[in-house]
Amino acid sequence: MDGKLTWRSKLSFGMGAFGKDLVYAIVSTYLMKYLTDIRLVDPVVVGILFMAARIWDAFNDPFMGMVVDNTRSRWGKFRPWILIGTVLNAIVLVLLYLDVDLPAGQYAVYVCIMYILWGMTYTIMDIPYWSMVPALTDDEHERSQISAIPRFFASMAWLVVGSGGLYIVKYFGNGSDVTGFSRFAIGVSLIFIVTILLTVFNTKEKVIAKKGTGEKTSVKQMIHILKDNDQVIVVLLIALLFNVGYQLANSFALYYFEYVCNVKEALFATYTGVAGFAQMGALLTFPIICKKIGKKPIFAIATILPAIGFAAILSAGFVAPQSILLVGICSAIVNIGIGFMLVLITVILAEVVDYGEYKLKTRNESILFSTQTFVVKFAGCV
Repeated sequence: MDGKLTWRSKLSFGMGAFGKDLVYAIVSTYLMKYLTDIRLVDPVVVGILFMAARIWDAFNDPFMGMVVDNTRSRWGKFRPWILIGTVLNAIVLVLLYLDVDLPAGQYAVYVCIMYILWGMTYTIMDIPYWSMVPALTDDEHERSQISAIPRFFASMAWLVVGSGGLYIVKYFGNGSDVTGFSRFAIGVSLIFIVTILLTVFNTKEKVIAKKGTGEKTSVKQMIHILKDNDQVIVVLLIALLFNVGYQLANSFALYYFEYVCNVKEALFATYTGVAGFAQMGALLTFPIICKKIGKKPIFAIATILPAIGFAAILSAGFVAPQSILLVGICSAIVNIGIGFMLVLITVILAEVVDYGEYKLKTRNESILFSTQTFVVKFAGCV
């Protein structure tokens, strides 16, 4: 590999995560409530839709990983798909929140089509994006940085959408939540395209497969790679359990503060705002702490803190359900741990790619990182 990564490359790569997580956050945080409470779609239909989309992802995500790994171009194998997926996903996001005037049954069908397409186009972009991590550097310290920086920008995106989303919708909606969400989605889509362009033009993979490990991958080989790389199964299980808990908390938060604590905007904005800053603080300090104490102690911290914080916030709901201070403290405890875990999973999965190349004599970044994309979306479905 030629030289160290420049800060321009590191920050440009991270900026892409800001745009793509703005997109994921507006869907993950608000789409269910938008459909059930604003567009009045039957919750049963929404639940079935989310589950059907994740079942499809079980086949779609690894296949997309195989497609990326088999790509050969002068732009590399990652960046063409990142750009194509971004443009398509931005268009579908606008259509998903578009203020269309359709009868209830037709609108439900429309939403189902758009949501499935949204998931597919997000996969086209997300898998090659994260797959670039082990291809950008093989230096352990740099890899910790390049895993933490995009997570930092991603947390910033969740901070913007979580703490400011409802206010943005009100401001642009002029009394109409449907119009507000539609305009919000258009703004997010434009930011998404701009930030990904920074990634595509300023970032380039440097770690190339060793001679003899760059052959194209078949479906049979893909199954072999996922089955025989034993470390993938371990990391996948950790990521699955973590993301189920993390996304359940995110999905319930808006309902919890509105219907249990009876203060929607203030407490939800506090919870998500503190969450964003806590995660960003954890991500900024991760490379330094990791260098001093190693990944195992950080993993223990990342596991324990969210459990303590969630237990405390549930207790606060009964003791002082409208206390902004308690909600903020609990959110900080939870999200410091979450910030550490987010980057740990990416770093460990990058190392699993190296392990797979050593054990199986083939380097398949996108197939292995497709498991991360699937896990995140499946957890959102739960």
